[in-house]
Amino acid sequence: MNLNVDVAGIQLKNPVIAAAGTFGNSDEYGQLVNISLLGAVTTKGLSMEPWQGNSYPRMAETASGLINSVGLQNKGVKAFIEEDLPLLQALDVKVIVNIIGQTVEEYTKVASILDKELGVDAIEVNISCPNIKKGGLSFGSDPKMAAQVIASVKKKTSKTVIAKLSPNVTDIVQIAKQAELAGADAVSLINTILAMAIDAQTRRPKLANIYGGLSGPAIKPVALRMVHQVSQSVDIPVIGMGGIFTTDDALEFIIAGAKAVAVGTATFNNPQAMINIIEGMSAYLAKNNLSLDKLCGSLKTK
Repeated sequence: MNLNVDVAGIQLKNPVIAAAGTFGNSDEYGQLVNISLLGAVTTKGLSMEPWQGNSYPRMAETASGLINSVGLQNKGVKAFIEEDLPLLQALDVKVIVNIIGQTVEEYTKVASILDKELGVDAIEVNISCPNIKKGGLSFGSDPKMAAQVIASVKKKTSKTVIAKLSPNVTDIVQIAKQAELAGADAVSLINTILAMAIDAQTRRPKLANIYGGLSGPAIKPVALRMVHQVSQSVDIPVIGMGGIFTTDDALEFIIAGAKAVAVGTATFNNPQAMINIIEGMSAYLAKNNLSLDKLCGSLKTK
């Protein structure tokens, strides 16, 4: 089956993307997964200068997911370009670079640097991380601030710009609309949900940061609802994510209106999860004599 899909001008061989922050920069997973089979790879969040991230412990497993407060630890955009981008360029896969910052100026500096790199196909602007002290969620929870970041990044790059949206807001549709008006070529959602875990024996938080971002199966119903709402409200492509572990999970997001899907936490449990989803999606389309275009947004509500 033909799984090719166009996401805001990026031609993907299939709609399955490795989500930011869960696939490293592909060097580790490249030993376990044939990365060239994926639609795209999204890098870890990259800042202008290296970030150390939050204190340990910063991961806690729950009954139906994972809470992390890594704090977007990364080596910085310049080191990424020197050390990691050449490895990604050697692979037959599209590259989406996730960018972060504590100020609008930091976002624009990173975007400007990446704009010159031929191996970068798109920039995903992370305005939605719930476990850093500055920037992140504060940008993504205010429609005006979200629009300001996106508009500023758009001025600095000719690359496809994807706005990554937070579920930790009153109305995600309004954030998406403002991102679209500001020039975003696509939106991706959702990022993790603010959460916490407590050790009953010590009566202490399991995370040094106290709060972190919940991912995994527990957030899928919320993510699915938000993807459907946003896809009904904007004219730009939606990349859906949040608790996708199986082929059926991915299909549900596409039926809800997502043009493509990103898989994250599932790869911790099964490094082959994305490959299994791609194969399962192809089999589903063949069995039902469907194309991806016909499947996208095909939810029957009556």
